Amino acid sequence: MHYLLRNCTLYTGSAVLQQHALLVEAGRIVAVLPETAAPADVPTVDGRGLNVAPALLDLQVYGANGQLFSVQPSLDVLTTLTTYAFRHGTTGSLATMPTNSSAMMRTALEVGRDFQRQQPGLLGVHLEGPYINPVKKGAHQLEFIKVPTVAEIEELLKIGEGVLKMMTLAPEVATPGVVARLLEAGVVLSAGHSNATYAQAAAGFQAGFTAATHLFNAMSALQGREPGLVGAVYDAESAHASIIADGVHCDFAAVRISQKILGERLFLITDAVTDSQQGAYQFRRQANHYVDTQGVLAGSALTLPLAVRNCVQHVGLPLPEALRMASLYPARVLGLAHELGALAPGYQADFWLFDEQLHPLATARAGELQWH
Repeated sequence: MHYLLRNCTLYTGSAVLQQHALLVEAGRIVAVLPETAAPADVPTVDGRGLNVAPALLDLQVYGANGQLFSVQPSLDVLTTLTTYAFRHGTTGSLATMPTNSSAMMRTALEVGRDFQRQQPGLLGVHLEGPYINPVKKGAHQLEFIKVPTVAEIEELLKIGEGVLKMMTLAPEVATPGVVARLLEAGVVLSAGHSNATYAQAAAGFQAGFTAATHLFNAMSALQGREPGLVGAVYDAESAHASIIADGVHCDFAAVRISQKILGERLFLITDAVTDSQQGAYQFRRQANHYVDTQGVLAGSALTLPLAVRNCVQHVGLPLPEALRMASLYPARVLGLAHELGALAPGYQADFWLFDEQLHPLATARAGELQWH
């Protein structure tokens, strides 16, 4: 595979380039160069005057098109999830399993591992729980919440070797031994569903937590006398935070304020679920979000292009920054920013083409371009 993508505007992750082209070979970007310097002997792909940006990465998604990973962790569900994501400019996702039975948590890891061996599109599995604080459980199932032990962590790591990439847990319930073992295994620790005091949360970030899950939602708030987990996230330079930019999970003003404080440490997730009438997690759509059977806010109806568009139209962020929040910054969280999240020589040729309204019209993974 060897081609030149031209007639497009490139959002490289560090610059916005017009009258430039991408030279792609063997699944990698070989060069970003002016069209006037483009080699004449390379096949050309017409970018149709569209915008091109690094492919999007979603570190927290549960399902799509009526299939929910947290209800049925199967290869078919992961195929649906990753295909839907690809259609929306997203070439890498963390399939997320919320607090569930031990058997379901293990199955999620087994299925994720098998899927990665067969198909592209899955960056790994994100276990959101079960080691969370019941006080901040949100829509998670109380009966499955537990305190972590090193022995149980060892079992999960053995099953999820190579596929368990992120775990959300409450810093106040995680013992030093549990934290150390997860970090040793290379798992990204994200503080969430937590009622931690500022001191407890700050200690967690000092101990190796590097992220926080869906900022503001299901976590101790920033208050004058007790800054809580939100305050600790703002304060810790090592802390990245995901945010759900749908205007429901948090006000768009809260996104704007947080971006001013966190800068490149704030990244977008969809937290997307789908309609479900079975299993431990049953959801129904309500306007532009989902609620559970008790009416509790349970997940979003976002795609990442829609989250990016919201950040531009409703939050007031420049498009290049909004794009980085859904590509380069999540790549950094997973330690993948050396090959994903930018249009640059040596990077994997993962990108998407979109119009002025942020509608995805084509996606490429490892250079294989598919028009939608």
